[in-house]
Amino acid sequence: MAVTLEQAQRVGYICLKALLRFAFMVANNLVAIPSYVLYLIVLQPLRILDSKSFWYIEGVLFKWLLAMVASWGWWAGYTVVEWGDDVKAVSEDEAMVLVNHQATGDVCTLMMCLQDKGTVVRQMMWLMDHIFKYTNFGIVSLIHGDFFIRQGKAHRDQQLVLLKDHLEKYYWSRSRKWIVLFPEGGFLRKRRETSQAFAKKNNLPFLKHVTLPRLGATQVILKTLVAPQENGTPSGGDAVRKESKSKGLQWVIDTTIAYPKAEPIDIQTWILGYRQPTVTHVHYRIFPVKDVPAEPEALTNWLYQRFIEKEDLLTHFYETGAFPPPQGQTKAISREMTLSNLWLVAIQSFAFLSGGMWYCLFQYLYHCLF
Repeated sequence: MAVTLEQAQRVGYICLKALLRFAFMVANNLVAIPSYVLYLIVLQPLRILDSKSFWYIEGVLFKWLLAMVASWGWWAGYTVVEWGDDVKAVSEDEAMVLVNHQATGDVCTLMMCLQDKGTVVRQMMWLMDHIFKYTNFGIVSLIHGDFFIRQGKAHRDQQLVLLKDHLEKYYWSRSRKWIVLFPEGGFLRKRRETSQAFAKKNNLPFLKHVTLPRLGATQVILKTLVAPQENGTPSGGDAVRKESKSKGLQWVIDTTIAYPKAEPIDIQTWILGYRQPTVTHVHYRIFPVKDVPAEPEALTNWLYQRFIEKEDLLTHFYETGAFPPPQGQTKAISREMTLSNLWLVAIQSFAFLSGGMWYCLFQYLYHCLF
């Protein structure tokens, strides 16, 4: 079939736009990430004198970095509509966020839709696959105190011990509030077949849009971060918790991400912007942590039930284009999530100005020394 001039022009425009976006993203990373690191190096004396103020500033810089990532998708027309419970109501409380995982773009989507949730982004901790440690953003996550978890049976027990130690060392001392994890342990397309085989073998529901979650990390987080009851046994980090005046985890936020036609956005699309503008839909359900069972078997059943409900939510969404209304209501209410273009431009400008400042400073020092 012959390619028309109009089609050729369109392909050329998409390629040119993708190339320009990629160049901007590279430049953005080259100035923003080194600037973040250098600011924190300069502020090390403050970390010794006033740790709380240091981590406050680090959190603000971290939020701005995530906003820059969000801007790449926002300016490509990849927006978010939110459904279900309004998580802004618990944005100042401590919460564990459980998210289904379809593609690398899920993280970018969360970076975008959590930007307008108060202090959440600057005070959150992420659990992510260890491979992200070796990406351009890895150094930022390491400094911020995120946890990189290795997948696979050979590493599972050791990783859970390391996770517990990491939480006790960094969660309270850095005043973290939300902790985000993907309990499925991998992308849907990679785990679906194995999950369905496990479900069939153990007489569990057959799931197509999500996979059965893994218990380990969720259980460790609940055991470590939930405040002990009056007759309970304090965890190893209890002294640090009291010093930071933490109430412990108060909520579990069950988060379901849905893409139109079940076609998830990956990080390449987010950066290059070659897909047509797309609305990603995010559904929230908030559970008091006191209603979450602690015993392994009961917690496993509770966690499975959340993902069975996600399956029902996604099935309804793919059939109708909307999430179902909450129980007892006749209509589901959606909220369009918005970002300020002026704010995004201001943050990007700050990054490039910072990069220029550091470059001039190093040039000056080089000439002074040599």
